[in-house]
Amino acid sequence: MDWGMIDRYAKSLIKEAGHRIRLSFAREIHIDTKADANDLVTDIDREIEQFFISRIRRDFPDHRILGEEGFGDQVESSEGVIWILDPIDGTMNFVHQKRNFAISLGIYADGAGMLGYIYDVMADDFYHAFRDGGAYRNDERLPQLEPTPLNEAIIGVNASWVCPNRYVDHERIARLVNECRGTRSYGSAAIELAHVAAGRLDAYMSMRLAPWDIAGGSVIVGEVGAVTTDLRGMENDMITKGTFIAARPGLHETILKDYIDLKI
Repeated sequence: MDWGMIDRYAKSLIKEAGHRIRLSFAREIHIDTKADANDLVTDIDREIEQFFISRIRRDFPDHRILGEEGFGDQVESSEGVIWILDPIDGTMNFVHQKRNFAISLGIYADGAGMLGYIYDVMADDFYHAFRDGGAYRNDERLPQLEPTPLNEAIIGVNASWVCPNRYVDHERIARLVNECRGTRSYGSAAIELAHVAAGRLDAYMSMRLAPWDIAGGSVIVGEVGAVTTDLRGMENDMITKGTFIAARPGLHETILKDYIDLKI
């Protein structure tokens, strides 16, 4: 497998997709809802996913595609090469703010993350990583993450998990919020993982994410030394939805041991 060629191809595809997204602001965007009223999807999400799929199927017909909008393959195993795509991660931000959204893509071979990409379209920041080759923001290599104690850590967590919910003990999450240095929520898992990779966040966690939310970012943060698992400390399989945490070494263990009590 010529991963260098695939890397160059994927970068070119993502840049073209980003250009198409920016052009879309000149026209009316059609918005629908999915699972609930706050789960938005636009015609641009669908068009960009179809753009990726048409190109990948043409040039890599033996590869499979797992995409958020459902135009790809029915993926039930991790065998072979799988492109795991979110055409616009942070659709609510795309609709309401016209920023703070990203294209997220991870390319996996037999379950191992080989290539990872997060493209912050409006900031024109391109985070990318090659397995065992380091992670980069544009052309600048990102340094390895150093351990950080909880009381000096900034954690990416949605405020909704501090409220009573059916996924996790919210009182423990509230204690985590009180005992860390601060929290942030950007409305896009890809953007938050880019911040972890760049050292702007020390951890990011969620109780409910899909593979396309984290596939690209997991490769990237792994290359700078972050630890990624589900909230039971198990490896994410990149096929099914579940819980997720990415954190600096040491901090990851502290959060799981002292602040997480799952109900699911």
